[in-house]
Amino acid sequence: MNWNRMLSGAVVVLLLQGRSLAADAFQSGSRLKDPLKQLVLDRRVIAETQGVRLALGQVRKEPRNPLFQADRPWENALNNLYPNVVFDEEERRFKLWYKCVLADTNSAAKLSPPNLINGVGWLLCYATSRDGLAWDKPELGLQSFDGSTQNNAVARDVANAGIFKDLHDPDPARRYKLIYDVGVGQLRVRFSPDGLHWGAPLAPKGFGSRNGDTHNNAFWDERLGNYVLSTRLYPGERLVARFESSDFLNWKNSGVVLRSTPAEGKLCQTYCLSMFPYANGYLGFVMMYKAGSDRTVACELAWSADSVAWERIAPGVPFIPRGPANSYDSGCIYAQAGPPAVKDGQLWVYYGGSREVHRGWKRHCLPCLARVRLDGFAGYEPVAADQPGTLLTQPLRCVADDLRVSADVRGALRAGLAGVAGYGLDDCEPVRTDATDRVIRWKGGRTLAGLKGTTVQIQFQLDDAKLYAFSGVELPATADRK
Repeated sequence: MNWNRMLSGAVVVLLLQGRSLAADAFQSGSRLKDPLKQLVLDRRVIAETQGVRLALGQVRKEPRNPLFQADRPWENALNNLYPNVVFDEEERRFKLWYKCVLADTNSAAKLSPPNLINGVGWLLCYATSRDGLAWDKPELGLQSFDGSTQNNAVARDVANAGIFKDLHDPDPARRYKLIYDVGVGQLRVRFSPDGLHWGAPLAPKGFGSRNGDTHNNAFWDERLGNYVLSTRLYPGERLVARFESSDFLNWKNSGVVLRSTPAEGKLCQTYCLSMFPYANGYLGFVMMYKAGSDRTVACELAWSADSVAWERIAPGVPFIPRGPANSYDSGCIYAQAGPPAVKDGQLWVYYGGSREVHRGWKRHCLPCLARVRLDGFAGYEPVAADQPGTLLTQPLRCVADDLRVSADVRGALRAGLAGVAGYGLDDCEPVRTDATDRVIRWKGGRTLAGLKGTTVQIQFQLDDAKLYAFSGVELPATADRK
């Protein structure tokens, strides 16, 4: 028996298994939709609080940021980047489409044939990654630059592109969808079977003369049974507009869905909003442009119950903070379109970070990664570190066997059902470690199993703990879409 050969083969198998397991550790963000998960930032959920405050979750930036440089001749200016990120579960890899502006006249002239939109040339570039960290820029042979097609551009003359993979559409030729503009009020759509080879531009209906000129973000919403788009309305101020469509070609205007506060006015404007379903609502990354001061762009967190009415969770406080002066992301941050991917209990949020502020065409915005714990967008924590606080939910209907919580816990977290004997705070087995979807149990091993169909109010006691979400209950139908 050849033991060396067997050991060698075993090592190969283990390596292959390890590689497979590493790939399988990623999950698409489309799995984050859960009608039974309640984020505590959802204003429909919490009725009363005492001694607690809502605070944003902690984002950790990848030490290797930026993940790649603008190191190709055609990458003249990765202006705003506008990253569109898909973790493809079928192919087990990340796909990134990003914005490349040919801002220099001599660079724009190398397009064949040359063409300008808003005075500059445009390429839509493509990169892939197996681990989400090391990225490849494949030579695709699709677009000509400087007499060669050996580049990673998939399309040209597409400004401010939004791209997603659409598993809903039965037509494989329309699996990938692209929406962009060729000037304010001139939106276009294109379809592709693979995200690389795009069909002819089509002019959709329903848009006004002041829509576009921002990162156009679209997705198929299973809850609504329609496509949803966020873009811009610009009547002299940057406002977020929403549209809805059943076929991606005919769009209905929902109007303005988010704008700066009256106190901010035009000094700080809503530059763009990338939205996605999460738990039983919607979350969004809203880029806030300080037009009246230093021209930086900050990424804040927004929430909506229905994708129509939006509110910023902590106005003026960034969710992904800009870096220190002169660092790679000290000037502007533009978060990805598409839901974050999930790995090892963390959400992977990609963004474009630039040292330069929002001024002129010639600035590089490079791809970066930030991570936040699952459900950890914002949570309630005690105001005083040495004193516990409490919160009481609205009436909620028990629909699962277990009440589960996601929380960061250094002290203790307890849950009780108001007025239900045997389910008080004192009956609860305390949670004393960080938890994601951790089952709450009461004395005697009680769970929610015997309470299905009943309506309860849950009281949480937080002692040096931060609660992000809980599940196992649902909102009454009357509150579901408020």
